[in-house]
Amino acid sequence: MLKKIFYHIMAVALLACSLLLGGCIFMKGGYSLSGASIPEAAKTFSVAYFPNNAPMVSPTLSTTLTEALKDKFSRQTKLQQVDDNGDFAFEGEIVGYTSTTASVSSDNYAVLNRLTIRVKVKFNNVIEPDNSFNREFSAFADYESTKLLTEVQSELDAQIVEEIVTDIFQAAASNW
Repeated sequence: MLKKIFYHIMAVALLACSLLLGGCIFMKGGYSLSGASIPEAAKTFSVAYFPNNAPMVSPTLSTTLTEALKDKFSRQTKLQQVDDNGDFAFEGEIVGYTSTTASVSSDNYAVLNRLTIRVKVKFNNVIEPDNSFNREFSAFADYESTKLLTEVQSELDAQIVEEIVTDIFQAAASNW
């Protein structure tokens, strides 16, 4: 008897989840499981090259950031990438790339350093212009002070870029 009740409860829960998820996917506004809320009329996106205009420069950062943003929108939306003038258009520049002391020991020696990347982004939403923005995104990662930045740079750059790209994606494609 208990087994039968359990199966009925599970069936109802499964049906409710299916309806809820189905509603999120097919509602007007283009909701998806990625959390994106892309207007149905939007068909394309474009990402201009993000030059590195920071006083301190990482040689591959511009390409890494630009390609990561393209990849994020290609993988998590149905928008088609175009060279320029997309319905969702991104441009900007890297304005900060700094390494500072993040933590000091009791004898005043650096224990951790912090790499911070700052990016200015201009997002133009052609379909819903009120959702366009021009703002700065930043993220950081800490590394041991016993290591040189050049030893951990590519790993930290990738980690920080992933976080910044996720923040840009959420700001542009989510109405939260």
